[in-house]
Amino acid sequence: MKVAFLGTGLMGLPMAQRLLAADIQLVAYNRTPEKLAPLQAAGAEIATHPRHAIRAAECIILMLTNAPAIYNVLLSDTAWQTLEGRTIIQMGTITPTESQEIRDAVVAGGGEYLEAPVLGSIPEAKAGELNVMVGAEPEQYQRHLKLLQNFGTEPLLIGPVGSAAALKLALNQLIASLTTSFALSLAFVQRQGVDVDVFMQILRDSPLYAPTFDKKLQRMLDGNYADPNFPTKHLLKDTELFISEAKSRSLDLSSIKGVRQILQTAVKMSFADDDYSSLFSVIKEWGEGMGE
Repeated sequence: MKVAFLGTGLMGLPMAQRLLAADIQLVAYNRTPEKLAPLQAAGAEIATHPRHAIRAAECIILMLTNAPAIYNVLLSDTAWQTLEGRTIIQMGTITPTESQEIRDAVVAGGGEYLEAPVLGSIPEAKAGELNVMVGAEPEQYQRHLKLLQNFGTEPLLIGPVGSAAALKLALNQLIASLTTSFALSLAFVQRQGVDVDVFMQILRDSPLYAPTFDKKLQRMLDGNYADPNFPTKHLLKDTELFISEAKSRSLDLSSIKGVRQILQTAVKMSFADDDYSSLFSVIKEWGEGMGE
């Protein structure tokens, strides 16, 4: 089977490299052609237009920024006409509603569609240790399980299309909220003169602890947000998606709207392309006179 990989950014590149390492024939496309150089050097065929990649492959994996990018790359008039008989696996973060609408468009074009968003960042993508959540029919899941195992050893069938997209947004809401809460507590104990090592010792020994706290601690203490595994702008995008989807579910969104405001400020402070732990700087600077 030949696979087309559309979208080779921070996560897409190592994921595509996993397929090449497994001796899977790969044709790659990216809207920024320069990002394809490592894949070309490793033996991937390079497509200059999405429809060329789609025509060349039986299975098309999408790791694109958002739903508008998917419509632009996959469902333009020229690309949509090439979908017949092909499988589309959507692995980026979009809303359940968007995923279902894209499925309907793919099916109308004669293709099949499943979603398989992932939890994890660049180190897990490189190691093939992502958590892969699949929204599909059981038969589709079984048929594509071996391919998906290149990204994570135990891809999990969540339910029909939309269910995995929903779970991914729920988890990314936790990423945003947990990191914001940790950053606030860290800034608070610093201002109170409490030793950070003591704070962390107590926290690590408590049921409150989450490993992500230690992953972000040093970045926050150093103010070093360069070389992100997950940029602030992407977490803001996913937070916006969560809010837009959750509005129709009769949930109180006050807490996550506060997180969104902090992420928006981080982007305005030029942290858009830095690690999302940069929200710590927003919390600290807010306390130094940005507002009340």
